Amino acid sequence: MAEQTAQPGGASVPAPAGTSAVAQGGAFPSFDFGRMSDRVATSLRRGDLGFAMGLVLIMVVLIMPLPAWLLDISLALSITLAVLIMMTVVFISRAMEFNSFPVVLLIATLLRLALNLASTRLILSHGHEGTHAAGHVIQAFGGFIMGDNFIIGVIVFAILTLVNFMVITKGSTRIAEVTARFTLDAMPGKQMAIDADLSAGLIDEQEARARREDLQKESDFFGAMDGASKFVRGDAVAGLIITAINVIGGMIIGMAQRGLPFAEAADTYTRLTVGDGLVTQIPALVVSTAAGLMVSKGGIKDTMDSALAAQFTKNPKALGMSSFLAVCMAVLPGVPALPFLLLAGVTGGIAAYVSFQNGAKATKAKQLEEIKSKQEVPVQEEPISQAMKIDMVRLELGYGLLSLINNDNKRLTDQIKSLRRALATDMGFVMPAVRIQDNMQLPANSYAVYIKEVEAGKGDLRPNMLLVMDPRGEEISLPGERTKEPTFGLPALWIDPANREEALFRGYTVVDPPTVITTHLTEVVRDNMAELLSYTETQKLLNELDKEQQKLIGEVVPSQISVAGIQRVLQNLLNERISVRDLPTILEGISEACAITRNVLMISEHVRARLSRQLSDKNVDENGVIPLVALSPEWEQEFAESLTGQGDDRQLSMAPSRLQDFITAVRQNFERFAMQGETPVLLTSPTVRPYVRSIIDRFRPMTVVMSQNEIHPKAKIRTVGQI
Repeated sequence: MAEQTAQPGGASVPAPAGTSAVAQGGAFPSFDFGRMSDRVATSLRRGDLGFAMGLVLIMVVLIMPLPAWLLDISLALSITLAVLIMMTVVFISRAMEFNSFPVVLLIATLLRLALNLASTRLILSHGHEGTHAAGHVIQAFGGFIMGDNFIIGVIVFAILTLVNFMVITKGSTRIAEVTARFTLDAMPGKQMAIDADLSAGLIDEQEARARREDLQKESDFFGAMDGASKFVRGDAVAGLIITAINVIGGMIIGMAQRGLPFAEAADTYTRLTVGDGLVTQIPALVVSTAAGLMVSKGGIKDTMDSALAAQFTKNPKALGMSSFLAVCMAVLPGVPALPFLLLAGVTGGIAAYVSFQNGAKATKAKQLEEIKSKQEVPVQEEPISQAMKIDMVRLELGYGLLSLINNDNKRLTDQIKSLRRALATDMGFVMPAVRIQDNMQLPANSYAVYIKEVEAGKGDLRPNMLLVMDPRGEEISLPGERTKEPTFGLPALWIDPANREEALFRGYTVVDPPTVITTHLTEVVRDNMAELLSYTETQKLLNELDKEQQKLIGEVVPSQISVAGIQRVLQNLLNERISVRDLPTILEGISEACAITRNVLMISEHVRARLSRQLSDKNVDENGVIPLVALSPEWEQEFAESLTGQGDDRQLSMAPSRLQDFITAVRQNFERFAMQGETPVLLTSPTVRPYVRSIIDRFRPMTVVMSQNEIHPKAKIRTVGQI
């Protein structure tokens, strides 16, 4: 029947079934066992709490007694853990792959000592009940090893303990000490070697950092192993002491307190003690062996089986001698022949197989060496003069862009060939050959253009995508990766080739990666044509003129001007992107100017006047009219008054504040015209034109500056403003 609970108003309501009146009344809070179990399970799933809980349980074993069945499970866990540790050590390639070994060694030692204490408590308190008092695992080990004679068990246990204490543990401790000392002593030299490799460029900063971390971990590991090896040694000593205590204490308790006869007490307690010692010393021996293997790995960089197999079979003579010795042992009188003959056959067979394999490898290597020596051509040392040569134009590609120039895709190289021809036709300038090479230092999808070994431009591409730009300057409404067009820095978008038709339908400009590179290369070359026109190229242009023009060259060179002077004039023209294809007219202008002056700047200005038809035609708009922005008389006068010096020493000497005012005025006017869709020409007088151009070239290099003499008489002009 449901209980009643009191309510503040005096009424009673039935309490839920299964709930006590005391709990409902509030004397004790209700306890949700389901929620508590969920919290415990969640905590155990966390590795740090599980590890801490395991250590706490080991500490509890040191204090609280264990029942026999739980001791059996714990001893099985100890044996399994020891085997797991040893197998892990055997199958690792480097000691640093198991750098938690010192911690594992401490935990395994602590677990064995705790189990030793728990088994001691059971042996001393319940040993009089029989050999099953400390659990079936200890009983099984004692019965299996000793049989009917406990003295045999004592001797076996003593031998195992001595082997562990005097041989394995002592050797492991000594190796750990020496390795730790040598590792610490070698640290400064290894650090210096890493720094030297980093300084020499053999490794990068990331690899150097990783090597330093490995070196620090190695030092910490062997230092910890030096101390952890003492755990195993102490464990062996503790095992001997615990065994003596169990035997002597058990016999005293059995005879004095339990009334057992001496023979029965000696047999029972000795069996239990030796069984306990064996079941704990065998895992200790396994872990000690694992520790010895760990510190003995040294410079071995492979698993134990691979290293031993490779080194034992490296020299078949050793295997052959072993086989011969086994045969000799088999023929001795009184010695059983079968085991030795069997071993002789195995080692002899391995020796024959290894010898055959080594001979086949040597023959194959010799044949390959002969073939290589026949095919190789003696490499001649490159002359120093060749190493000193520089590339006039070089294009470097990241490894991700090498597909643009492979055998199946020559679009980029074909476009560069077309570029050279187009520049020769348009500008009269023969572009030097472009050297294309890969550069692993560049990001995968990047490229760089070099002019005379100096970087003049770079960009980033997506080799399997298309670059889209909006000629109207509006935002591109297509899915893709937003970027900047590398040549002019305009907003652009990388799209999938599947969207090409959609982009063209919307009026966007669509180009592929080779075209992007070619466009960038074109602008870089146009900006540096004056620098690329060498003396040799100038001489070649003169030599390639028609035979009818050679007489003109003979009259001008060298009597009036040198080839170097002609080179400087052509460079001045190319610097403002004026074609030098009409070389006869240029030479005529040079000849006329040389009769008046030898100033190259003045000669260049006169040549520009002779090319007025070409210059005027180049700067007309779509209506065939030249839009002009005139320089005001005030600025004309100020520029003229700022000129100082005579002849080649003539230069502009204007106050910086006035130069800044001029720059501001030009920038504001031309930006206003650009917003209106106009690209006008700045018109000045012939005297100040080169100096005005030298200033504008620094902040608006694409702005054309012309003098009145360069406007052809038949050209149509339209003045749109004034500076």
